Amino acid sequence: MITSTVAKQTVDPAVMTETVTEMPRQRVGILGGTFNPPHMGHLIMGDQVGKQLGLNKVLFMPNAQPPHVDHKDAIDPMMRARMVRRAIFGNPLFDLEMAEIQRGGKSYTYDTIVALKERHPNTEYYFIIGGDEVAYLSTWHRIDELAKLVTFVGVNRSGFQKATPYPVIWVDVPTIDISSSLIRERVKRGQSIHYLVPETVEAYIKEHQLYHE
Repeated sequence: MITSTVAKQTVDPAVMTETVTEMPRQRVGILGGTFNPPHMGHLIMGDQVGKQLGLNKVLFMPNAQPPHVDHKDAIDPMMRARMVRRAIFGNPLFDLEMAEIQRGGKSYTYDTIVALKERHPNTEYYFIIGGDEVAYLSTWHRIDELAKLVTFVGVNRSGFQKATPYPVIWVDVPTIDISSSLIRERVKRGQSIHYLVPETVEAYIKEHQLYHE
């Protein structure tokens, strides 16, 4: 008969090491903008990119004050945020990110991403931009540093070349020829915006008499 003896081992609690469970990395898209107002094109873009890239979330991030040279006169940031919240309601992929509005002042993407990565170091961010914006990346505030912090996702748009010195993932999205400026102009002229914006956004615009001047 073969027998074996197993020595009983004891572990001194003083030398026990704590087991650290690493949190899984999150892949989060950010769709920033003025959203003045948000429209169906924004929602289609966010949904298509999020699902094609398999992102955990797509955050809609209204800016506080657009940093563009051609300054856009936008309504109160909180009103724009409320419209975004209404627009994205019901889609579990979407969420609202208030970082830029809470910080106030001019909204520079670099500053925002630095702050977000400090809060969520285990998150990979994918910054979603239209194909027309890709050509202007070189003008963005601290773009070389920003390009190291995020992955840019370009949404294909006809008439715009893909040439850029910065790394960009390109995603094909159905072309929806809607813009916030078109919505504002139609409201000003008393024309219908039905099906151009979610019904909840249309109701908010009517309730608060927005864009009539």
